[in-house]
Amino acid sequence: MVTIKDVAATAGVAPSTVSYVLTGSRRVSEPTRTAVRAAIDALGYHPNAGARSLRSTRTHVIALALPLSSSGYLPVGGRFMHGLSLAAGDLGYDLLLLTVREDDAGAHGLERAARGKLADVAVIMGVEMEDPRIGAMDALGFPVVVLGRPADEDAAPWADLDWEEAAVASLRLLHEAGHRRLCFLSTVGKDIASGRSYSVRGLRGAERAATELGVPVRTLPSSEDSAVLHRRLGALFDSDDAPTALAVQHPAAVPGILRHLAERGTEVPRDVSLVAVGSFPEDLGGLDVTRIELPVGRMSSAVARLAVAAAHGGPAVHDAPDGRSELIPPEITRGGTVAPPA
Repeated sequence: MVTIKDVAATAGVAPSTVSYVLTGSRRVSEPTRTAVRAAIDALGYHPNAGARSLRSTRTHVIALALPLSSSGYLPVGGRFMHGLSLAAGDLGYDLLLLTVREDDAGAHGLERAARGKLADVAVIMGVEMEDPRIGAMDALGFPVVVLGRPADEDAAPWADLDWEEAAVASLRLLHEAGHRRLCFLSTVGKDIASGRSYSVRGLRGAERAATELGVPVRTLPSSEDSAVLHRRLGALFDSDDAPTALAVQHPAAVPGILRHLAERGTEVPRDVSLVAVGSFPEDLGGLDVTRIELPVGRMSSAVARLAVAAAHGGPAVHDAPDGRSELIPPEITRGGTVAPPA
């Protein structure tokens, strides 16, 4: 059976673009529209009328696709599950939790929710830069909103912290304090390898900071295994060009990092300065750490509004610049872990 993905591949466009041509929900250039129509005719594609009818009945339910592939992701998921429940309730919607196992292709639970008419719209978490769930739901005519920022920013409405700017801001702060040997401790290797949006954009921020600041920025992947992470940190600080400042995009590891440095006789901030990027208060164990906190409340509210708007097929959040996305700028909270280099 010919699918919307086949049409997209033949026309050389994204599946979402094919959907826009079929539904007329977004403006598409005439050359692109012609290419899509030609591919539809050549392949004999027929939209699934049953799938299109999925949006005809309102349930006033938002489905949340929560990934369970990483134990380190559970606290994040729990925070957003609570935040989205409150935000959805304020808008007259309930939240349906769909857990995604590591052996799941990623869209099975969403497909069941769509075909079973269990929800009006879904929110996707743990988004990858090229996330297959977006196209799969688009092919079913089921609206999704992304908690994150996919590579194709027009594929679905989304809201996210500006992770790239957060990395730049943290390294800029350290540079302004006088540090020239900087290191960006990125997210865990598994998230980087899978193309998780926040991981990719954090690394892009480190690269951009090096260019803007005119100094090298060393990058090092974190690890969920504390022993592995401590070996990496040991090698880092035993090197001839050991950093005097760290920006850490794995905030849950910060207490362990501070203990490791103390065991080495390295004091923060006397010997090494540190900024946590994308933290929760509980990540830091009550420590007075300079940080950029993850704005869970603001992200949850934005995504809930986007989801309700998508469920009704209308414009998205009224306070987003383009009506379909909200990129939240980072805010630095000063703590006691940044000082000029010794």
